[in-house]
This record gives sequence, C-alpha cells and structure tokens, in this order.
Amino acid sequence: MQVKAFWVRDSAEDVPWIHNLSKLAKETRLNLSEEQKKLIDEIATFNIQARYPDQKFEFYKRCTKEFTTIWFQKIKDFYQWLLSQIELEQA
Repeated sequence: MQVKAFWVRDSAEDVPWIHNLSKLAKETRLNLSEEQKKLIDEIATFNIQARYPDQKFEFYKRCTKEFTTIWFQKIKDFYQWLLSQIELEQA
C-alpha cells in the first residue's frame, strides 16, 4: 500500500515505522470513505509477522484462489484510487 507516500506528502515528520495503514491514513489529507477505511483495516491483517506461525497457517488456509482473486482486485482498485489522488494534487 502506498499510504506512506501520502504521509510524506502531507507531513513534515518522518514516516513512522508502523504497518497500521488506518493510523497512517488518518494523518494524511486523504478523504477515505468508510468502505475504504474498512478495506485498509482488513488489508492490514494480511501483515502477519513470522513469529506467529499459527496465525500464518490460519491465514494460509483462507487464501484460496477465490479469496486471493477477490482481494487482489480490491487492493488493485484501491491502489488506482490512491494514484488518482496524486493526479488530483498535480492538476
């Protein structure tokens, strides 16, 4: 996710070393819909640290072809929306 790029655009501070996309997005000028906020909250759960093998395995079991196809499209669409926000700034 390119949310950190918007942090850089909108803040004079260094980007924090976190993966909490919601927290990062709140500190930007992005105007996220409620649906987009829920989307990035769900995407954030995909960042499973290696020290939790049981959680990784549970996530692995969820990652069917259908699940992956759906989430790949959702993430791709959100990425395109983020790109459009950059283009709006440049216009």
